[in-house]
Amino acid sequence: MNFSDKEAVEKLVIACAKGDRRSQQIVYKAFYGKMLGVCVRYSSNRDEAKDLLHDSFIKIFEKLKNFKNEGSLEGWVRRIVVNNAIDFVRAKKEFVLNYDDESQFENIPDDNHFDSDIEEMKKIKAEIILSFVQKLSPAYKTVFNMYVIESYTHKEIADYLEISVGSSKSNLAKAKMKLREMFEKYKNGKGKFS
Repeated sequence: MNFSDKEAVEKLVIACAKGDRRSQQIVYKAFYGKMLGVCVRYSSNRDEAKDLLHDSFIKIFEKLKNFKNEGSLEGWVRRIVVNNAIDFVRAKKEFVLNYDDESQFENIPDDNHFDSDIEEMKKIKAEIILSFVQKLSPAYKTVFNMYVIESYTHKEIADYLEISVGSSKSNLAKAKMKLREMFEKYKNGKGKFS
């Protein structure tokens, strides 16, 4: 299916909204892999990610009648999956945002030496980097994913998670610090976790 053909997408969306299983299967198969990757970044393990993705597709098919066909269907699907993942993480009992000394992070720049590691990190397999992110606390992982991967601003993160901008910056800074520590251990251990 050509998802850049607006007419074809509109027909597919209408059929999905009417409950046509074949059309829903086309949407499901087209976006399953990419959206599973999104869910893995927000969850504790692959089984949890699959459950999260399943719940997301239920919401997608329920809300598909609201798709306006102005942007890409993939972008619209991704937004629902990300929002569902964030809601899932927030609802988990172990999700606790770090509030200590958040004022020290109010005025820090968004780019604090983390980008210098990017070139070296590009040499590492994506699975390894994902495993680094998976080891972060739910709060750090959520803010990191929202800011770095999904391109939310600190203001948007703060509004969505009902925290201050300082807390968002604090959690991002601490996530980057933890990732840098894991990266250094990996690099110094010549590709092995200790």
